[in-house]
Amino acid sequence: MPPKKPHNASPVKGGKKKKDSDTDASAHHHSHVAAAAIADDEDFYREPIKRTVRPENQLQLPEEKLDEDITRVLTANDPNVPNNITKYNYKEKAYKQDPEGPMDHLAFHLQLDGCSLHIESEEAKAQKEMEANKKAELEQLKKNAAQEAFEAGEEDIEAEAPKTGKNQFNYSERAAQTFNNVLRSRGVATEPPPVVQFSATVTQWDIVDTYMLDQKKSQQAEDEAKNADKRKGHSAAASNDEGQKKTKENDMVHSQKMSNALKILERMVNQNAEDEVFQDFKYWEDQSDEFRNNEGSLLPLWRFSTEKTNRKHVTALCWNPAYPDLFAVGYGSYDFMRQGSGMVYCFSLKNTSHPEYLFSTESGVMCLDFHPHYQSLLAVGCYDGTVMVFDVRQKINRAIYSSSIRTGKHTDPVWQVHWQVEDMAKELNFFSISSDGHVASWVMSKNELKMEPVMQLKLVSSTRDDPEEVNLSGLAGGCCFDFNKYNEHLFIVGTEEGKIHKCSKAYSGQYLETYQGHHMAVYTLRWNPFHPRVFISCSADWTVKVWDHNLPNPVLSFDLGCAVGDVAWAPYSSTVFAAVTSDGKVHVFDLSKNKHEPLCEQKVVKKSKLTHVCFNEKAYIVIVGDDRGGVTSLKLSPNLRKEDYERNDEGEVVLPADPVKFQVDKMDKLLSAASN
Repeated sequence: MPPKKPHNASPVKGGKKKKDSDTDASAHHHSHVAAAAIADDEDFYREPIKRTVRPENQLQLPEEKLDEDITRVLTANDPNVPNNITKYNYKEKAYKQDPEGPMDHLAFHLQLDGCSLHIESEEAKAQKEMEANKKAELEQLKKNAAQEAFEAGEEDIEAEAPKTGKNQFNYSERAAQTFNNVLRSRGVATEPPPVVQFSATVTQWDIVDTYMLDQKKSQQAEDEAKNADKRKGHSAAASNDEGQKKTKENDMVHSQKMSNALKILERMVNQNAEDEVFQDFKYWEDQSDEFRNNEGSLLPLWRFSTEKTNRKHVTALCWNPAYPDLFAVGYGSYDFMRQGSGMVYCFSLKNTSHPEYLFSTESGVMCLDFHPHYQSLLAVGCYDGTVMVFDVRQKINRAIYSSSIRTGKHTDPVWQVHWQVEDMAKELNFFSISSDGHVASWVMSKNELKMEPVMQLKLVSSTRDDPEEVNLSGLAGGCCFDFNKYNEHLFIVGTEEGKIHKCSKAYSGQYLETYQGHHMAVYTLRWNPFHPRVFISCSADWTVKVWDHNLPNPVLSFDLGCAVGDVAWAPYSSTVFAAVTSDGKVHVFDLSKNKHEPLCEQKVVKKSKLTHVCFNEKAYIVIVGDDRGGVTSLKLSPNLRKEDYERNDEGEVVLPADPVKFQVDKMDKLLSAASN
């Protein structure tokens, strides 16, 4: 039998096997690590996978609850502050809950200790004392250094602290010296002028004789000149006048041609400076009118005012009938306690910076009117009852006609004047109305202005049934009047009592009709420019009324909420009119489109009251005056001037054959609708 091998007979072989197994295990481990590293590198470039993990104890809610918005209100209260602190109150001998204080919820995010000291505190006083001691020690050191330098013989050395420059580390002072320019002096010697000595002795009688001789010669020259004038007579005067005319004609700077040229240049400069406003005046159309029905607007263009008229009221406005760019403005005062002088300015739209003509009166101007045929004649009524006539062609500040006590005169303010155009009249005349209760006619004779009474405005009782009020004494104060251009003898008068009287020139003793619609003073009356029966009135009782003179009551009435200063019909339509109120607003109505409300209600001035309004006859322009001496020009938008003409089958506008009849028919249709 072969011998048995002990267990440890081959340690080397067994160790080798173990070593091989360990090597295999390590290699296998390294392969797994390498594979894991490769997998991690690949996962690094992959997008993360989102996986929603829901806890097991989470509440399950339906979709409606999940979509519901929960509003949370954020407050400034600190949730960590206790709100149930209870303390014992010894006064009430009971436990009371301590309320929260205003500083409990205050959180300090940053807190720094400052170094500022109060000027009256002890620390501040100690610091000041320390600074004073340091300063005293420095002064003492300076004095000691100066004393030591003086004892050493250095008198000019001052013991001061070393001065440092901008950079105390590497700063060094540098200086340079340049050569001075050589000074040279030059002189010129001239020959002195020849000098002659003169001396004379004058006695007192020599002086007297010389004076008497000179006076005798001057007297002889005056006598010869007088004799020459007597011999020449009128021929000498004519020659002098011709000489003066020649000098004026030769003086080009002060000639009339130069004045006209300068006026044209001034207008050109003004139009260039305000080119945008002139472009709006000519071409502006409000595009928003296409998108709004029965509504319009007013575009402010120019404001005419001067320093002399800032404290006066605009009491009258009137366009010139021949020149559509020229209008006259009267300045006065409606305040009884603030009366003064008056002025008349004539402005032009071609030169908005300065008036073309200006005239002054002793009393305030209350009204004015241009003559329809002789456009240079301007009738003016004043506060003291005087009426005057100016000729704007004569550039002198003097009226060509003026009323006086000798020829006749009103005793109260003249509120309105109106030129009368009659073919049979040989002389020009105009009418006036005053608070003294008289309507007068003024005839312009050769040398004076003659007054002819037309009517006395008698008081009329408000109730006809009461016999005590029928026989009233005195006269009614006239405020306004207007003449019917279709019936020359017919005119209407407005009084301070609020009554409107229809009168005739043929019957001066009584009224044809009395209309009772206003209960305060009637400020303005205007006949319709197209319809012969319709007129309009405005009053201080805030109303504007449209009348048919054949009916006793108003056809239409409008309450504007403020005192109405003036009203005017538009010259292009029988149903359009404008009114101004004391709150600074302009109201524009078109009765054919809206019989109840205005198409435009626009505030023009902020702190002023509007007093008068006037339409331009040619352009779609309206001017308004206020109580601060200003006149504002406004342009009407398309909706305020649009006419509703008929259209054919193709949609084209058909213009009426007779425009006047078209306007009359439009007003008749309105009257029939209002009466029904």
